[in-house]
Amino acid sequence: MSFKKSDYLSSVLETHRMTHIESLVDKFKIKRTEIKEKLEQNYEDKIYSPFNSGSWKKHTAINSKFDLDIVVPFKRNSFSTITDMFDDLYDFLKEEYRGVAEVRPQKVSVGIRFYTDDDGDIVEIDVVPGRELSKDDYPETSRLNLNINTYDGNYIQTNIEAQIENIKGKSDARQIIRLLKIWKQQKSRDVKSFFMELIVIKAFDNKLITGNLWNKLKTVLEYISDEITRENFTLKDPGNSNNDIADTLGWYQKQSLKNDFDYILSDVDKKDENLKKHFKENENFKEEEDKSGSGGYRVGDTSKAIIPPSNHFG
Repeated sequence: MSFKKSDYLSSVLETHRMTHIESLVDKFKIKRTEIKEKLEQNYEDKIYSPFNSGSWKKHTAINSKFDLDIVVPFKRNSFSTITDMFDDLYDFLKEEYRGVAEVRPQKVSVGIRFYTDDDGDIVEIDVVPGRELSKDDYPETSRLNLNINTYDGNYIQTNIEAQIENIKGKSDARQIIRLLKIWKQQKSRDVKSFFMELIVIKAFDNKLITGNLWNKLKTVLEYISDEITRENFTLKDPGNSNNDIADTLGWYQKQSLKNDFDYILSDVDKKDENLKKHFKENENFKEEEDKSGSGGYRVGDTSKAIIPPSNHFG
């Protein structure tokens, strides 16, 4: 039977679905709820209600690498500086989870990596603190200043709720985002998932993207290859148009990404089955070809996914 690229990509997505690891995700959710409660008890009227964010909230998570994210909106007068806010949150979480988790400062978040449990599972939660711009501003605008953890007082203004809203209802784009996240994780490419998310959405905004899953992926890869190294190429943060996410990659990284995608396109053009080299199924949930000859796939029997360490803004 001939190899069908679109069916194969559907299988790749299927094996990376979060539904395969529901019992593990439940452990993540329990810890996330616990952390939220501890934050509310400790900070009381210094914060607004913490909320969920990240790839899980955006429906772009993949089961081979994920964490859950909590955003903590601090009130303007809670701390004198944004750095003080970040440091206090870090100190609180480090003390609270001493002996049960590794707590580490990251670029804009505090990462909590719980030690392996009796089932061999590791739970990871990222906590992102942000401070409202002015007193009582957050309930009206959802704007926050996030600390950039360089210990020199740097911060960035954004609107995380607007970032989440930006991807709502874009199911076709989410499929391609998940495929590119799978690719970058398997190839160990140093490109932030938020960058991939925005560039895929921009491709859908600027190109007519139709057809089957392979046709859509191919059009997005061509768009990125054509545009990413242009001098005037921008990726505006939907939470603050003054933030150009394209600047988070240097020229060499952009050229490398262009080369990677050009190679995928040319390699698959030579032989359809070369697609397997670039987008691999999750072996823990390997789908076997349907014996009916329909070209569909079925999920094999497996109980666990391997979740490697992860970093925020994935």
